[in-house]
Amino acid sequence: MDTKAASTMTAKANAPEVVGFFHEPTNTITYLVIDPATRHAAVIDPVLDYDAAAAKTGTASADALLKEISGRNLTIEWIIETHIHADHLSAAHYLKTRLEAPIAVGNKISTVQETFQPIFNLPYPFAPDGRQFDKLFEDGESFSIGQLTATVMATPGHTPACMSYLVGDALFVGDTLFMPDYGTARCDFPGGNAETLYESIQKLLSLPGETRMFLCHDYPPDDRPPAWETTVAEQKEKNVHIAGKSKAEFTSLRNKRDAGLKMPALILPSIQLNMRAGELPPKEDNGTAYLKIPLNRF
Repeated sequence: MDTKAASTMTAKANAPEVVGFFHEPTNTITYLVIDPATRHAAVIDPVLDYDAAAAKTGTASADALLKEISGRNLTIEWIIETHIHADHLSAAHYLKTRLEAPIAVGNKISTVQETFQPIFNLPYPFAPDGRQFDKLFEDGESFSIGQLTATVMATPGHTPACMSYLVGDALFVGDTLFMPDYGTARCDFPGGNAETLYESIQKLLSLPGETRMFLCHDYPPDDRPPAWETTVAEQKEKNVHIAGKSKAEFTSLRNKRDAGLKMPALILPSIQLNMRAGELPPKEDNGTAYLKIPLNRF
């Protein structure tokens, strides 16, 4: 990882220590969510390095995360994805082979898999039912990280399978919201919907104002460094796409903005790997694994 944030922790009960790692090539933040009492932890949204020009994957960022985990003497209980990312490759499978921790994602993953399987016309056996992941979380489900209680919140809109995770007073929202000066996630991917995103955001903003909110990406303007922690209260007051906006106003703004956006640079390799929990495709008879580029499909 290129940048590591200082740990943040409150004095409240059931409050995790959170360490963020900023991956500059993709503007993605990976998190370690740590129970201070037990040193058990979860990894959220890990990144696999990828050189698109050379079609070469790398593990430097994931290895830096593993070094941090080892240095802190942490036991990783979960490797968690907030959704199937379209802007970076997931290191979930790589980490699983080294940490022996299960990979979890939202139970609507099959919707994304069913959409993209025919687009890529996958040549190897691929079941679009989420079985590539070890755990499919349902909306409202609770799970533990050490002695911490975590709650799963379905927050579709960016994609139909987006989940947010409330761990004590810390909320991990994936791509649903960005820093207040940048706004909200795009909704023009298959299954995305601006009205649905608005409703998901309102669900998140109904939490106590002091709830710490951790974001999956930051695209900072020139006058500030990368940042990825805010609060529910700050989002309600200052988010440029949400504050003071009705659902109709937000939907119009979001749809107009999405109409001018380009596809993410890494969407084609990312989706193929990420809906397989980050596992590379099987090697072919020449010993090389291949990704597919669907020409003139988009």
